[in-house]
Amino acid sequence: MRFIHLADLHLGKSLHGVNLLESGDQPVWVDRFLALAAEVRPDAVLIAGDVYDRGAPAAGAVELLSRLITGLTALGIAVLAVPGNHDSAPRLAFGRELLARAGFHAAPPLRAPGLLTRVSLTDEHGPVDFWLLPYLFPALAAEALGTELRDYDAAVRAVLAAQPLDPTRRNVLLAHQNVTAGGAEGERGGSESAVGGVGQVEYTAFDAFDYAALGHIHAGYPVGRPAVRYAGSPLCYHFNETKQAAKGPLLVELGAKGSPVTVTLLPIEPLHRLRVLEGAYEALRAELSGALPSPEDQYLSITLTDRRVTPELAEDLRARCEARGSLLMELRSVWQEARSEAALRVSALREQGLAELFAAFCAQRSGTEPDEAELALLRSAEALAEQADHRLEPEPEQIDRLLAEALRKTKS
Repeated sequence: MRFIHLADLHLGKSLHGVNLLESGDQPVWVDRFLALAAEVRPDAVLIAGDVYDRGAPAAGAVELLSRLITGLTALGIAVLAVPGNHDSAPRLAFGRELLARAGFHAAPPLRAPGLLTRVSLTDEHGPVDFWLLPYLFPALAAEALGTELRDYDAAVRAVLAAQPLDPTRRNVLLAHQNVTAGGAEGERGGSESAVGGVGQVEYTAFDAFDYAALGHIHAGYPVGRPAVRYAGSPLCYHFNETKQAAKGPLLVELGAKGSPVTVTLLPIEPLHRLRVLEGAYEALRAELSGALPSPEDQYLSITLTDRRVTPELAEDLRARCEARGSLLMELRSVWQEARSEAALRVSALREQGLAELFAAFCAQRSGTEPDEAELALLRSAEALAEQADHRLEPEPEQIDRLLAEALRKTKS
């Protein structure tokens, strides 16, 4: 069985005021994905939640999902989807009985007795049961099962335990939850909401499944074992997501029961790449003015390190970006922060005495500390310096004592 694992499409999302439907980013991605699906010809496409960016999606987002589903089912590819925390489960599952006949299966809200939608597909090794788990709140699971459940992990385990799984068959789960390994959360992107530490489910809750297709986290990676995996979002929806590995759908190949699962990343080139630039103003101007073999078509985030952002400076950088076919989405400065940190360090040094500074210098350079005689000499010099600051003449005996100590240290 070969299927493609997607998640977190967030159709209708905006990025720094740019509507990704109107900009062409999401429509182009859908068209490129359909071309990929026509080439790969999987048995199914799994969408693990957050199909839309909000519960009441814009008309353009609904039309784009319709284009995606229609294109896939026309190729004879089944489409299975679960609602995420951004979706409205009733809206996503509208007309599901009718659409299921055409090959689109969407999970409805969980209801009593808590049974999940199951879709069975068959290959040369027999049937594969796909279980569709909508984004689950403990209260919703408790109501559906008629029991008390207080946390997400217990809720997911209770719902899955109620399903009539056949352990001799291959079982695949679609879920949209915050899944962790040993309580430790993995890599996340800045575009996720309602995740950090909320609703953790330990990956062992999915031990009965041959593959768990996860959504909710926008980075793609396995959790606990290779067959429990996040697909990640198809596009970067935050500039810090540029640090993640390449994004793209996952081609999953499921052999006979008990055989290893193969997962292959299928990168799709975005219409616009997100790029982060940081540095001094003149260096950035030079980089943005450099010759290019072709327009970059990028969305840019620029951080200045040597000056504040002014209207004139912003306009200059914006014009240079546009000349390259790129859009400056974010412009900020850390110069004031850096200067403040440096000022704090200088202030802290000034509050230390000469003896303490010399002791720290010795420890840093030689790993040893000055002895008491050396410290006493430094304190005497510091006292003389303070008297000089107050325009007081030091006593002759003080000068004699300091010189004598200096000569003694030189001879020793």
